[in-house]
Amino acid sequence: MAQYYVGIDFGGMSAKAGLFDAGSRMIAKDTVKTSKDDAYATTVAKMAQLVKKLCQDNSVPLNSVKRVGLASPGVIDSKEGVVVRWGNYSWEDKPLAKDMKAALGIDVRVVNDANAAAYGEAVYGAAKDFKDSIFITLGTGVGSGIILGGKLFEGVCGAGAEAGHMVIQVGGIPCGCGRRGCFEQYASASALIRDTKRAMFEHKDSLMWELVGRDPEKVDGKTAFAASKEGDAAAQTVVKNYIMYLGEGILNLVSIFRPEAVILGGGVCNEGEYLLAPLRKYVAERLYVGCDRVPLTLNRAVLGNDAGIYGALAFAMDES
Repeated sequence: MAQYYVGIDFGGMSAKAGLFDAGSRMIAKDTVKTSKDDAYATTVAKMAQLVKKLCQDNSVPLNSVKRVGLASPGVIDSKEGVVVRWGNYSWEDKPLAKDMKAALGIDVRVVNDANAAAYGEAVYGAAKDFKDSIFITLGTGVGSGIILGGKLFEGVCGAGAEAGHMVIQVGGIPCGCGRRGCFEQYASASALIRDTKRAMFEHKDSLMWELVGRDPEKVDGKTAFAASKEGDAAAQTVVKNYIMYLGEGILNLVSIFRPEAVILGGGVCNEGEYLLAPLRKYVAERLYVGCDRVPLTLNRAVLGNDAGIYGALAFAMDES
């Protein structure tokens, strides 16, 4: 009997699942809505049904699925398959792997979603040619994952690799984690939007106002970059500062781990070389040991919204 795997990327609003053959080829993909208002048991049942539907729709016997990989937000003890804590859903010590296995009759492994995205890019994506890489995703917050020697580094009980919560400005902007001056308060897409709005109100003649129809609520991560490309001075300052903060966070991580590659994900990376070229320059000029001595690749991710699914797959297929 042919063997299959399922990778699930579970988030606050949906769970996306991919059905794969033993050669890591995606056969099909499906999704189901999720909600923090659902009971834990309801969420487990929804994801189990998603797996069953995916198999049924593609004429794959459920018992031919060797393992399910599940990427979940929160602090994840991947060895035990437990969601130690996820604030958005108010989950504490939820045995997600055990409960999913009970619902499916299939072995299930659970991993943190940012770690899964990092692993997906390391095995199938932009970092597949490197043994040591760091993945940083720039979204509502700053997520991160660290690959060392081709293996996912998670820290004790999966609570490590939270680069978004390293402080880069002592006494700085308050963060949801309880500290001040965290990396994600300066380098996330949310931070970029906040700083764009601030610059607009300080510079009422900025082109950024025209780009959003004079409605601040329409500001997004592209606004400052678009105006900057047109020569708007206020926007150029926003972009310059954003690159500075992002660069400083990357420098901290590189100084500690010295990976072969840093891979960036998230919508901000759609700016391509307009973001990456000055960012590479900023980092290269400030490295403790220069790129001429120890090479460093800094590129954007390639798997997009499927990074978590592929990471969950890689985690499921890992026999170590």
